[in-house]
Amino acid sequence: MQTVNLTLNGQPRELPAGAYTNLLNTLRSQGLTGCKEGCAEGECGACAVLIARDDGQGGTRWDSVNACLVTLAAVDGAQVVTAEGLGSPAALHPAQRELAVRGGSQCGYCTPGFVVSMAAEYLRPDRVDGQHGAANGFDLHALSGNLCRCTGYRPIADAAYALGAPDAADPLAARRAGPAPAPRPTALNAPDGAFHRPATLAEALDLLAAHPDAKVLSGGTDWGVEVNLRHARAAVTVAVDHLPELRVFEEGADSLLLGAGHSLSELERCLDGRVPLLAGWFPQFASRLIRNSATLGGNLGTASPIGDSPPALLALDASVRLVGPGGVREVALADYFTGYRQTVRQPGELIAAVRIPLPLSPLTAFHKIAKRRFDDISSVAVGYALDVQGGVVTRARIGLGGVAATPLRAHETEAALEGQPWTEATVRAAARLLGQTGTPLSDHRASAAYRAAMLEQSLLKLWFESQSTEQEVGA
Repeated sequence: MQTVNLTLNGQPRELPAGAYTNLLNTLRSQGLTGCKEGCAEGECGACAVLIARDDGQGGTRWDSVNACLVTLAAVDGAQVVTAEGLGSPAALHPAQRELAVRGGSQCGYCTPGFVVSMAAEYLRPDRVDGQHGAANGFDLHALSGNLCRCTGYRPIADAAYALGAPDAADPLAARRAGPAPAPRPTALNAPDGAFHRPATLAEALDLLAAHPDAKVLSGGTDWGVEVNLRHARAAVTVAVDHLPELRVFEEGADSLLLGAGHSLSELERCLDGRVPLLAGWFPQFASRLIRNSATLGGNLGTASPIGDSPPALLALDASVRLVGPGGVREVALADYFTGYRQTVRQPGELIAAVRIPLPLSPLTAFHKIAKRRFDDISSVAVGYALDVQGGVVTRARIGLGGVAATPLRAHETEAALEGQPWTEATVRAAARLLGQTGTPLSDHRASAAYRAAMLEQSLLKLWFESQSTEQEVGA
C-alpha cells in the first residue's frame, strides 16, 4: 500500500503517501493553503487542524493538533478538518466571524491556526459558562500554542470570549454524537521507508523483533521535530499509540495505572484533578496543540534530560511498566534512566504504562523555569511531593530535570528534609544542598549558575507558598 484514505473536510480522499509524507505539505498540495508552516516544530500553531477522536464515551471529540508534526500515514482512516472546512466566505464559522469583526487578524498568516484552535475549544463538549474565569467558559489556554506576531492578543481574546454555544445545526457539533473513526491497522511500504500501525501488541512486538532499529512512534511531537529540522529518517516506523494494551487507565486501592499511549490531554481528563501535582504540571507541558498528541510513553521514551514528565513522576515515586518478548516488568522511574538519552529499556520492549502509588503526598508542586510561561522548553523543572505531620517532614520526594545528563532524584536534599521541622531554617539549609545537585551546563537557555540558583529558589518558593496557603496535613 502506498496510499492513505481519510475524510478531509467532509470528503473521502485517497492520497499518495510515503512513510515521511507530511500532513501539512499534503494539505497545501491539495489547495488547502490556510494551513501554514511557521516553525516546523509545533510551536507557532499556524498549521493547526482538527482531528475527530474517540471521546471515551462512544462519541467524538474534536482535537486540534499541529499538522507539521503529523505524517500522512499516521492519519490513515481519520477525519481531518482544516480552516477551510469550518466555513466559507458566504457562511463564516462563528470563530472566523468573531475574529473578523473584532479585529483579530492583520497579516492573516496565523489566523487560520487561531481559528482552528478556537473552534476546538468552541466545540469542547464540557465547556460551561463561568469556567476558567470566562462568562462563556472559554479556556484561553486552548490558544497557548498559537503565536501572533502582529495583531496582539487582546482582540483575539475578545473574539474567543464572544463565542456562544454551538448551534444545533452546526455539522461539527452534531458530529460529536456519533463515534469517531477507529484507528485502522496500516502497513505502508514506500521508497522512503515503511510505516506500520499494528492492530495488537503481539503484532507490534513481532515487528520490533524483526526490525530492531525501527522507530517507535507514539505522539510524534518530538520525532516530528527531528524529521522536519534535522531530516531524521528510519527505515521502519512502528506506531503504537493506538494499541489498546497501551491505553489503560486503572484506579486501584494502592495505585493509579496510566497507559503510555494516552495523549496527555486524555490523561488530564481521566484524572480530573485527582493528582494535584499532575494537575499543576499538565498546563505547563508545551501547549494544548502538543498535549493533544504527546504521550507519557513518548516523553519517557525519548529519555531527554529536559523532558517535563520525569521530574513530576519522580516526585510521585512512579514506576514504568515495560512489555517485551520476555513478558512484563516494572522498573522504578528513579532507576529507569542510565545515561544521556539512555534507559534500562531493552531492544524490543515498549513502555506500556506508568504506575503511581497511592496515597499521594499532600504537599506537592511542579515548578518550571523557562523563558516563556507556557509553550516552552524548560531550563529547570522541579517536582515536589512531601508529607508533613505535626510540623515535621516525614517523607520527601524531589524530582529534577535540566540539571544533569538524566532526570534525577535529589536524594541528599530529601534526606536533609526528612525528620526535620518544616521551618524556614530547615528549608534554607536544604535549599543550599538542592542548589548543588546535579551537573548543570551553560547553554542558550540558561547558565549553570542560573540553574543552580533556580533550584535553591524553587524550594524556598515551595516553603513560602505552603505557609501562605496553610498547605500542611496533620499539623
